[in-house]
Amino acid sequence: MNYILSFAAAALLVIGLAGNGFEMRKARLSTVKDEAMSTKTMFVSKSNFKWYACIGAALVLMALANAHT
Repeated sequence: MNYILSFAAAALLVIGLAGNGFEMRKARLSTVKDEAMSTKTMFVSKSNFKWYACIGAALVLMALANAHT
């Protein structure tokens, strides 16, 4: 059971980080002005929340896998 949780957590983490990276790249290439690419607007973009949820789920699964060992 712990192996399954650990594998699922690792997969979710990789998917979440890769997806967030592609989303950030897409946002960076689509902005024309430097003011629109501030840290505040980049990380709070609505399109990034699904990747943050994926990364958060991976962290929870990692914690659950480590709690049962």
